[in-house]
Order: sequence, then structure tokens, then C-alpha cells
Amino acid sequence: MRHARRRVVRRVTRLAAACGLLLGGTMVARAAGADQPPAAGPGRPGDTGAALVARLGTARTAGSWIGADGRAVVAVTDGAAARAVRRAGAGAKTVAHSMDELKSATAALRSAPRVPGTAWAVDYRTNRVVVRADRTVSAGDWSRLGRVAQRIGGFVHMERTKGVFTTRLNGARPILSAGGRCSAGFNVTDGRSDFILTAGHCGPAGAVWFAGDPGGQPLGTTVDSAFPGGDFSLVRYSGGRAGAGADVVAVGGGKGVRITGAADPAVGQRVFRSGSTSGLRDGRVTALDATVNYPEGTVTGLIETTVCAEPGDSGGPLFAEGIALGVTSGGDGDCATGGTTFFQPVTKALSALGVRLVRTAGDTGGGAPAGASSPMVSSGAAAPGPVRALPARLTDVRNVGPGLLVIAGSLVALAATRYLRAERDRRAYRRRYSATWS
Repeated sequence: MRHARRRVVRRVTRLAAACGLLLGGTMVARAAGADQPPAAGPGRPGDTGAALVARLGTARTAGSWIGADGRAVVAVTDGAAARAVRRAGAGAKTVAHSMDELKSATAALRSAPRVPGTAWAVDYRTNRVVVRADRTVSAGDWSRLGRVAQRIGGFVHMERTKGVFTTRLNGARPILSAGGRCSAGFNVTDGRSDFILTAGHCGPAGAVWFAGDPGGQPLGTTVDSAFPGGDFSLVRYSGGRAGAGADVVAVGGGKGVRITGAADPAVGQRVFRSGSTSGLRDGRVTALDATVNYPEGTVTGLIETTVCAEPGDSGGPLFAEGIALGVTSGGDGDCATGGTTFFQPVTKALSALGVRLVRTAGDTGGGAPAGASSPMVSSGAAAPGPVRALPARLTDVRNVGPGLLVIAGSLVALAATRYLRAERDRRAYRRRYSATWS
């Protein structure tokens, strides 16, 4: 009976050790895979929808957005397109008007006489074009624009806003010129010099900027600017370099967010904005490719959001998960009552200006995969937080340490089991040999 129990214990021990080896190997493999940078594109919210829209075409779709459950939803115009979307793992919503029809409507609005104080964008969720007018628009202009919308079709919805659509000139950190105060956006480079990417309405080419008092040391000079039409500009640093922490945008309280890449947002995505007047604010993307008729001119291709902004926030960065999305253009309302804020997409600005994001001080790379994390760091730091101690790294399930410990423990258990069995056999042999010799 005692020998039978020993055999059972040995077998259980060997089985447990073998399972430990398998488990440890799996942990190491998964940790090694987790160390690889995430692939850009498909893992990001909205990418599945955007890819499906591109594949199915604008005649069969009418945009995509992120649903309440975090899953992409695609507006489609026929059953076959809906089935294709569902097979791809996204949600499908059948609508009456394709993106081609919606874009034709916005083109008709652009060709009508310009009315300052108005804006419009395609609302993917409701499958309509929403036209807004602020309180500066006269009754006559509103009536004329209403007749244009009526000729286009019933899917053009018109509404009034309480505020006034203005640029937010008056950030991240404040930058000042003779024309007013703006906010620094993102640090960019052309490989030879570093620049600040900010809003175009902040100042024309040749404008001199200061980091504090306008009578102090110059920060840089605007060398390229687009406004109206677009809303972006480049401010070349006086010393040619952005310095330490160039890949970090300030969010207040001496803290910052490291920017690792640039991308276009998705409708429904949660986003953050930082500005020198109102600090860090958040909201959702409500529309893309929006048009705003500012008093100074018309700007197209903007990101529409529910994030608030105030004068002085112009040019400040819009980002999410450490990914640069845009720079603040303008809007209505304020951060006490709320409102709509529009942003110049950063990808279009980078492409038009021929520059790329600065990832670290002195780094002329173009950015990390979209979807990389965004650690909070000191606003002047160029590196993330302190390096963790060895015990913390070994016990972190995302590292190979725990898997190696499991493998080592399993090997020790197997060796101990084998040693104890061999030792018991030697003792039994000695007892038997001694008895036989006697």
C-alpha cells in the first residue's frame, strides 16, 4: 500500500511539472509577443469601418463611426453591403443616402453665396447634412440658405446655435505675437530644423513669436501658413531645435502626454485637447470633413467635436492615446456652457507642409504606430517614468520573468523527483545486497 501511494505521488508530481513547463513556455511566448510594437491600423477604433468604406465604395456606404460598445458601425445602402460588413465583424446600418449624395449636397452648399457664421458637416449616424448658423447670421441670409438646402433635398437639416463661430486666437503652452495669443500645437521637423505646428489664423508668414512677454526672447518666426482654406502654420524655432521633451504636449500641472504618431480620428472617438486658456478638455468626434465660414474666410476638411475651447486655445493639440489628431481651429461656445470646436487634421497639415512629428529631442523620425500608449510624463521630460526595479519586472505578467520562474520551478520539481527515486532505489539495493552477502 505504501509503495502504491509513493507511485501515485511521483506520477502526480511529474504531471504537475510537465504542466508547469507548458504553462511557463506559453507565458514566455506571450510576453515576447507583447513586447512587439502594436501594428498600426486594424487595431485602432474606427479602422475596420474606414477600411470597409474604402473597400465597398462611397456609392454603397455613407461613413462609419464607433458605436457605444466600441465596435465599428458602417452606414450602407443595400443588403449585400450590410452582409459584407457583418461578416467583417462590424455593425451595419442601412440608410437612404450614400456618401456620394451627401458629398454632392455639401458641394452645393459651398457653391452657394458665402454666409459668415455658418458651418456644415455630414452626420454619419443620422445620414444627413447638418447646417448650423450662429447668432450673427441675419434672418435674410438664413432664409436664403434655407432655400438652397430645400433645393438639395430633405436630408439637409438646418439649426441655429447660441454662440458665434470664431477662430480661437487671442495652448499646450502659450505663444504670443503682435497679433495675439495662441497655443503651441505639436513639434515637427523637416530633418534640418524643428518647428511648431499651430493654427494658420494665428499669424501670417513673417510673424515673430515669443514664449512669454512679447518683449522677451523670440521663440521663432512663422515661415509657412495656410488660412483660409486650411488652418495650419509652421513656426521655425529661433535656435533651430525644439529641445528636450519635444515629443511631449503640456496638459497642465507640470504634466504632459508623449506623442508617438499621427492619424485621422473616427466619428464617435473620445479625444482630448490642450490649450493655454482652458487647459485639458475632452469630448467626442461628431463629424469629419466639416466646413466653417469664419468671418475671416472659409475653412474646409475640419474635424468637428464636442470639445470646448476658448480664445487663446487656437493651435493647441488634439490627441488620443498619444496619437496626434489635429490643431485647434475655432468654434462656438466656451468651457462653461459647452459648444462645438473644429480642428485642422494634423495628417493633412503634415503632408501639405512636408514635415513629420518629432518623437524625442533630436529625433527626426516620423512617429510610432497609431494605437501606441501615451504615458503621462513631466512636461519637460524626454523619457517616461523611472525604470522599474528587478522584482517588479519579474513579477509583471507582461514580462518573461514569471514564465521563466514557472519553467525553473518545474525543472527543479522534475529533478528532485528523479533524484529521490534514484536515492530510494540505491538504498533498497544496498539493503538487499547486504542481506544477500550476510
